[in-house]
Amino acid sequence: MGLKDKAENKVEDLKGHGKESAGKATGNERLEAEGKGDQASASVKDAGEKVKDAASDLKDGLTK
Repeated sequence: MGLKDKAENKVEDLKGHGKESAGKATGNERLEAEGKGDQASASVKDAGEKVKDAASDLKDGLTK
């Protein structure tokens, strides 16, 4: 996984946590749900990057 991808996913996750917290604090259910959605999106992207890494490692292991 590229460092840039990791950083972007982490930023999206942190942004989601912030939105969720702000939504809870203000009673704004839409903002809270949007924050949870951002976190879920970041998790899915992170999982996809891990699959790419695993495939790359497997390929590297077979070609050495």
